[in-house]
Amino acid sequence: MYNGTETFGEIVKYRANQHQNNRFVKFEEKELTYKQFHEGGNKVANAFLNLGIKKGDKCAVMLPNCPEFLITWVGLTRIGVVEVPVNIGLRGDLLIHILKQAECKAIVISSEWVDRIVEIKDELKELQHVIIVGEVASPLEMGHLSTYDFDYFMESASNAEIDVPIKPTDDSLILFTSGTTGPSKGAILSHRANFALAKSCCDLMDYSPKDRLYTVFPLYHVNAKYATILAALVAGSDVVMHNRFSASRFWDICRKEQVTTFNYMGSMITILMKQPEKPNDRDNPVRQIQGAPCPAQLYEEFQERFDVKVTEAYGSTELGIATVNRAENFKKGSCGKALPIFEVEIHDENGEKCPPGVPGEIVVRPKEPSIMFSGYYGMPEETVKVFKDLWFHTGDRGSMDEEGYFYFIDRQKDVVRRRGENISSYEVERTINKHPKVKDTAIIGVPSELTEEEVMAIVSLREGEELTPEELLDYCQERLPYFSVPRYVRFVEEFPRTPSQRIEKYKLRQMGVTPDTWDRESVGYKVVR
Repeated sequence: MYNGTETFGEIVKYRANQHQNNRFVKFEEKELTYKQFHEGGNKVANAFLNLGIKKGDKCAVMLPNCPEFLITWVGLTRIGVVEVPVNIGLRGDLLIHILKQAECKAIVISSEWVDRIVEIKDELKELQHVIIVGEVASPLEMGHLSTYDFDYFMESASNAEIDVPIKPTDDSLILFTSGTTGPSKGAILSHRANFALAKSCCDLMDYSPKDRLYTVFPLYHVNAKYATILAALVAGSDVVMHNRFSASRFWDICRKEQVTTFNYMGSMITILMKQPEKPNDRDNPVRQIQGAPCPAQLYEEFQERFDVKVTEAYGSTELGIATVNRAENFKKGSCGKALPIFEVEIHDENGEKCPPGVPGEIVVRPKEPSIMFSGYYGMPEETVKVFKDLWFHTGDRGSMDEEGYFYFIDRQKDVVRRRGENISSYEVERTINKHPKVKDTAIIGVPSELTEEEVMAIVSLREGEELTPEELLDYCQERLPYFSVPRYVRFVEEFPRTPSQRIEKYKLRQMGVTPDTWDRESVGYKVVR
């Protein structure tokens, strides 16, 4: 286990000195050794210094999972440039928002998406340099922006060591939240906060050099960066990384690559469980997985079918991991107990601690300095608001039992208020997702003509399946309180999702009741009390 200086540049240098030509990451068919990682980072660092980019400046990175992303990451950290990872799906106003909010002076971007910068260049007064990975099909009209080919950018730079003092408490990156409830906010994270997450993962999963971690999550997200790449560096493990999640090929990939562990997020467990059963489901090298959420109704079945142990964690971009439900003493339905480095409580609307079993907001504060985010960049009022009463307010509803286990209920803004009843979208979604024809569900509140809200279900079906709204509501009536049965039903093929595969409900709320939405009131469907 690594116990040296907690900065990303130092740990990469340490492992490169240990292993030199050993493979660290396999990207699809490409490989990156520790030596290439270390020396490539030095080249990136020197290349940016040649441009006049210095410690404290901001550089956006808009790349898929690839070696160039990793060496850019380590290069920036070695000279104290703050990285701003960007979701590769962004364009237009959302892309402008992030680049302007973070005051980025440079961006490293794939040629596949550089046209998005061309489209908005006049809005980006702070941006000066665009470094492009991959070939560009035709000349670009970049206006005031200087452009560079990444390979040439690298070739023209030295791989000499850089003497820029970097401390663990220095800012490492600005990571924008998923924005599920509104405009994205840039969470400022230090190197020490990154290491706190990585070391927590190593502890709860007992990672060692014998492990091989697998991720399908993007490097512009905290899970792949710190719960996989940095965790592997801390433990001395190596990594297999893909750009997309394939449910049908997932276990074959694990077998081929001898993967021993992976993280799950969003609906991964549910989707894997809905794949056709195979005789060799249990024949895989994976020993344990961790993530969130693990559907309580699938916990035993998943472990039995695939012969793996499941650990569940609760956290966020701002926190890293705050609570852990360890495999060895797993409590079904819970997101576990607080990690030793955090205090976690449930508070009511007045900021008072709730007794066991009483729902409220999950609030967290650190017991050690600099182990969570320090604030939202350029948003002091939002920062003060979220740290009300010296607790970080997660915006999540939950409860705690007598044994100190926490239970996630819902995002506070995801609670549908209908005719005096608070309806948990999580509970309705969990019920509908048990339907054998359903792949995934999102429950939102839409304005009611009476007052408050009505319940709307947006549903995607498993491939080849058909289901009518009436059949779905018949199913719901047998399993839900009458006031939780959706009034509106809309079927979709895919959902808008965050990098962690969570459904972006704010986009669904913006759409509201669309022309293809079914309304039980308009057809006379009756819900029995």
